Amino acid sequence: MAPETSRPQAETRIITVGEQRLRIAIRSGNGTRTPLLLVNGIGVNFEVLQPFVDALNPAIEVLRFDVPGTGGSPAPRIPYRFSMYAWLVTKMLDRLGYQQVDVLGVSWGGALAQQFAFQYPRRCRRLILVSTGTGALMVPGNPSALAKIATPRRYQDPVHMEQIAGEIYGGKVRTHPEYAHEFAQTARPGSTLGYFYQMLGGVGWTSIPWLRKLRQPTLILHGDDDPLVPLVNAKIMHRLIPHSQLYIFHDGHLGLGTSAQELAQVVDLFLTAPVSSSTGKEYSLISSSIKNMHERKPPIQCQVSFFFVLQLAGFLGDTKDKGKGLLS
Repeated sequence: MAPETSRPQAETRIITVGEQRLRIAIRSGNGTRTPLLLVNGIGVNFEVLQPFVDALNPAIEVLRFDVPGTGGSPAPRIPYRFSMYAWLVTKMLDRLGYQQVDVLGVSWGGALAQQFAFQYPRRCRRLILVSTGTGALMVPGNPSALAKIATPRRYQDPVHMEQIAGEIYGGKVRTHPEYAHEFAQTARPGSTLGYFYQMLGGVGWTSIPWLRKLRQPTLILHGDDDPLVPLVNAKIMHRLIPHSQLYIFHDGHLGLGTSAQELAQVVDLFLTAPVSSSTGKEYSLISSSIKNMHERKPPIQCQVSFFFVLQLAGFLGDTKDKGKGLLS
């Protein structure tokens, strides 16, 4: 990672895409790498991903945006479906002059990343899915944790956030309250209407029918202590996405920030590894480069439960399934 004083700084501004105003941030790279688009989780502004951005190779240009209704982007007039969010992303890329990007989506943003990669395959070179699932058809998480994210109160009340963060996010946040404090202080509440619109956008949506059609090399990152999205969902996606690889890390739902150094290294290796023209796979190179890789594990057979009603309480679910850091 670059020293603190030499980290490239991001330019933040407001742009208009159609009738929608979007707050964006662009951290310039050196022009040799495909730009990386980061898509946030539900109800949260792009600043919460700053630790990960700081840990990324400075050669990578990084684009972030506040989803409509969060941070500095006003809520849309009507709720968007994920297909409409994906369309908005393409128009944003057009407005900014990007022909193709690598896409990383976290939690709710992982669902949007899946939709974007499927709907606009030529605009997405490689796909990274973090702490996310397949939508209405997925294994649900801890009901208590899901109930606590049914409203944006945690973003509006930092004290409340710090009190419940360990229970809902798991991982290092359970034992290191400073992570919860930093997250609570960084998160800027959007509108309650915008939060509700984001939740409505996911109602009934699932990627299960078309995951096998994804063309992009895909990296799935998931923590082994995530009370919102069960680890088993990552394994299901890994089974369904043809050119995918699963990396399990020892952390929770906020691992992209609390394990930023580790995951930035994995992401950089994934984005730079060559792809075989015959198989589309580059994973053996990554596996040999990560020091904490363990033995390959056989695929786990999972039964997918129908998850629709609880989706209104936060869209994504949790796991007690523990794993080791691995690429398989």
